[in-house]
Amino acid sequence: MLKKTVWAIYLLCFSITVAVAQEAPDFEAGVHYEVLPTAVPTSDPERIEVVAVFAYSCPHCASLEPSLQSWASQLNDDVYFTHLPAVFSRNWEPLARAYYVAELSGKLDEAHMPMFDAIHVQNNRFRSTEDIAAFYTNYGIDKDEFMKLYNSFAVDTRIKQGQARLRGYQITAVPAMVVNGKYHITGAMAGSNTGMLRVANYLIEKERAALAN
Repeated sequence: MLKKTVWAIYLLCFSITVAVAQEAPDFEAGVHYEVLPTAVPTSDPERIEVVAVFAYSCPHCASLEPSLQSWASQLNDDVYFTHLPAVFSRNWEPLARAYYVAELSGKLDEAHMPMFDAIHVQNNRFRSTEDIAAFYTNYGIDKDEFMKLYNSFAVDTRIKQGQARLRGYQITAVPAMVVNGKYHITGAMAGSNTGMLRVANYLIEKERAALAN
């Protein structure tokens, strides 16, 4: 009877181990993500930084954003999550500047997803800076204040810093994710855009283990 009990416990433990292994796949560098040749400094070395690189005009970014926000809301306190608007050409810059205006105004959480919806659901083309400013009045940013911030040194600096980070991250398309300034993930490598979140989870655990040692 004792032998049967021990054997049953062994089989149960083995089954649990297999199940955990299936739930936590071992993603491979160069296949599911890239290791950056030079790490990009993060904002807080005491925390694991995750950066979602996006553009408001990108339909794939708009489709991913609800899942991304749900995922980010469940991250532990040792993880710092943020967005980075990509600027690959001059016509990408206005909406990136608008992102930073909303951030500086403390309205980013309110206006971020609505901006995606305005472009991809309501088909708003935002043909001028004035059009963009008018959109943000719905979220408590006065037009004059918007224009002042839009052309400010603070936003200029964020644009330049963002472009420098993009170069360091070696990102040429969006959406993409960067974990702790060391790992670059794309939807193509992860298998899908939402697949990036699973790879990000794996890399967060990898960094968490490294910080613990």
